[in-house]
Amino acid sequence: MNSQYESENDEVLIRRLRDGENDITDYIMDKYKNLVRKKAATMFILGADRDDLIQEGMIGLFKAIRDYDSGRDASFYTFADLCISRQMYSAIQASNRKKHIPLNSYISLYSRMDGETSSQDAELVSNLEAEALSERNPEEQIIDQENVDHLEKLIETELSSFEREVLDLYMTGMSYTEIAKVLNKDEKSTDNALQRTKIKLRKGLEK
Repeated sequence: MNSQYESENDEVLIRRLRDGENDITDYIMDKYKNLVRKKAATMFILGADRDDLIQEGMIGLFKAIRDYDSGRDASFYTFADLCISRQMYSAIQASNRKKHIPLNSYISLYSRMDGETSSQDAELVSNLEAEALSERNPEEQIIDQENVDHLEKLIETELSSFEREVLDLYMTGMSYTEIAKVLNKDEKSTDNALQRTKIKLRKGLEK
């Protein structure tokens, strides 16, 4: 990492880059590569290859450097975080490889945004949460797989495309505020979609 740039904040560096200091691009790409790797680790749950996600994230970071406008956007970090997330999620959607996601990937769906659960939510999670299939007997494995298949069918048939997008990103640990930014939606509609998703899946699983 080029030490001559370490004392400057990102916004100043972007202005200097616009003035022709092209080495700054490499410096910022190196500076934020760990952010890309961290995001790739969380997005990995959606079924994409981690190395591919890192590559897509670096593309998103490059776009952030190219497109950042200090007069229009928030801090560069916030803008870069958003560009990286969007690039990765777009790549995941395009790959269409989000199949056979383990049931326990969805357990956090029933948690409230503040981390607490209602008694109804807790009971549902308790009923659904299971040990790894390899540690259960064949009969239990069949039952678990039936639960997974049922849940995946509910997601495909009961949720709108927007609700599925919100669910995908919520599974990675994003808050509804972060999801709204990635999907370029307002926070209220995103939160409403998340709450509808919880209700629809809970009712479907109780039938």
